[in-house]
Amino acid sequence: MATMNISVPDPMKDWVQSQVNTGAYANISDYVRDLIRQDQENRNKIQALQAAITKGLESGVSEKSFDEIMQAARNSMKDNDK
Repeated sequence: MATMNISVPDPMKDWVQSQVNTGAYANISDYVRDLIRQDQENRNKIQALQAAITKGLESGVSEKSFDEIMQAARNSMKDNDK
C-alpha cells in the first residue's frame, strides 16, 4: 500500500479526528480512504448521469406523449425490481 502525506488546517484535522473518535473509522487513514471511495462513486454516478442526458438529448424528440413516457419508465422500474 502506498503512503501519502497531506497537510490540512487544524480545524480540518480536528474534524477528521472527531470522526475517528466516534468509532466509525479505525483511524485517520480509514477515514480518508472512505472519502476517496465516496468521491469515486459520486464521480462515476455523475458520469453515468451525464451520459444518459447526452444520449437523451441526441435521441431527438419523442413521438410519445408525456404520460406514455412516464408509464414506460414505471414499467421499466418494475422490471428492474424483479
